[in-house]
Amino acid sequence: MFKTRTTKILKTRKAVLGEKGAVRFAALGGLGEIGRNMMFFEYEDEIIIIDAGLQFPEETTPGIDFIIPNVSYLGGKKKNVKALVITHGHYDHIGAIPYIMEQIGNPTIYATSITKEIVARRQEEFPNAPKLDFEMIKAGETHQLSKNFKAHFFGVTHNIPEGVGMMLETPVGNIVHPGEFKFDYDLEGKPKDLEVWEKLGEQKIHTLLLDSTGAEEPGYSISERIVEAELEKLFKQAEGRIILGTFASLLDRLAEIIKIAERLGKKVAVSGSSMKTNIQIARNLGYMKIGKDVLIPLEEIGKYRDDKILVLCTGAQGEPQAQLMRIASGEHRYIQVKKGDTVILSSSVIPGNERSVQILKDDLARQGALVYHYKMVDIHSSGHAPQEELKSVMKMVKPKFFIPIHGYYFMRWRNAKLAQDAIKLKPEETVLLDNGQVALIKKDSVEISGETVPAYYVMVDGLGVGDVGEVVLRDRRVLAQEGMVVIISTLDRQTGRFLKNPDIISRGFIYLKENKELVEEVRKKIRHLISSVPRHQQPDADYIKGTIRDQIGQYLYKKTKRRPMILPVVIEV
Repeated sequence: MFKTRTTKILKTRKAVLGEKGAVRFAALGGLGEIGRNMMFFEYEDEIIIIDAGLQFPEETTPGIDFIIPNVSYLGGKKKNVKALVITHGHYDHIGAIPYIMEQIGNPTIYATSITKEIVARRQEEFPNAPKLDFEMIKAGETHQLSKNFKAHFFGVTHNIPEGVGMMLETPVGNIVHPGEFKFDYDLEGKPKDLEVWEKLGEQKIHTLLLDSTGAEEPGYSISERIVEAELEKLFKQAEGRIILGTFASLLDRLAEIIKIAERLGKKVAVSGSSMKTNIQIARNLGYMKIGKDVLIPLEEIGKYRDDKILVLCTGAQGEPQAQLMRIASGEHRYIQVKKGDTVILSSSVIPGNERSVQILKDDLARQGALVYHYKMVDIHSSGHAPQEELKSVMKMVKPKFFIPIHGYYFMRWRNAKLAQDAIKLKPEETVLLDNGQVALIKKDSVEISGETVPAYYVMVDGLGVGDVGEVVLRDRRVLAQEGMVVIISTLDRQTGRFLKNPDIISRGFIYLKENKELVEEVRKKIRHLISSVPRHQQPDADYIKGTIRDQIGQYLYKKTKRRPMILPVVIEV
């Protein structure tokens, strides 16, 4: 499924690959974007992978469903892959699993119970994917992943249950990867469970890898207790229905929201298959205890007074086909916006989604809904530690070296600066890597080698995986920006002359009925191109198509300053 054309090149680099006494570390995603998180550690003939996530499409990847890591390097060493460790059940950490497991040898997956259930449930959607082998883990446990790698797992607070970090015992020292986390606070505003980090600081940590998503945000996290209190205020003042949009994976918050609704005597309906599935998994595992008759089918919301209804749905990022956008556009089967509905967006805006979220808010407000979002009221707390919490962890863990992970370059650069300021690490002790670069972690150093492994995008588009490359994306971008012109010509093979005027079709370029003069000039240009071919010379269809593409393209640019895609079709009779 994935190309391995670089394998031979990598095998020639024996000096780098055979580096004695070094643990090799590289990321196949997550260092340069939000999502697609996947990285690995390699020592001799053993490889340990952490996470295997997807990334949602960007403006530069039109039509793509999502993007997954390139595992061609690991595919060439699948016998060496000993374990895949999953830190938590968000799709940017688990979403690539159905697509890559066969390529990397289907190693044992180490995951907590709720993460395992989310992964297994999604795997059911891929009947041809291999059966997964799970090893259950819990915070506080130690697992021997391979001969040279031992993992000590510890619990962290994120916004999904059972998030874990790990301290890896390796031949060069202890390496800490805490997953994604934030601090939790008690009712007095004091951080809880700091002893986890303090104990790590007693283990002589060689290298700390730290999530950089919140590295630009000053201060401390907003406590989830504050979020819950603000949501309860909005619920109490709502006079009509409440429609709350958030991520399907924010199970801790969803559990508290349902508790508040139950306390206020409201019925809860869920719109969105992923949210329904996750809530059911959480109930089965005992993470959600919901009273009898609190949850009702979506189609029954009309049986209750509006002020007794709370609808939980996906789509707070303005995704076109998600439930909240379908409600806003009037396409939802059971819910249309009523004047006086309270709509709550309990999530922050993922970078890149600003415009779609703005359109969502506008559409809801135009229809009379009362819209609240996280910049108006404290109704969302990020799952990613901001600056002061990152610095606190650095001070408690006291690593010799620091590698910022997860996020765009500036986020990771800012995280590196925090480490230099907070624990006085030198710039050469804070290592900034990009996807595909290989770091050599030795007993007394961490350095970027000259080697790279393939880390370019692998696109998933419908049933195709990896078959949409840069050429296809470039064509899609041209079509989106400049449109296309199809020129259909019927050619007499004997005489080399057109049997009729060329047909011209325009999509996304010009409206033909309003540009008749330009269209006729194009036809004249084409006829001239054909008439310039000597009569004694047999016309070549490929030559004619190439000539039309080049010269008509130049002519249209001269007239319009636009470069539509030119698609010549020559029918020979």
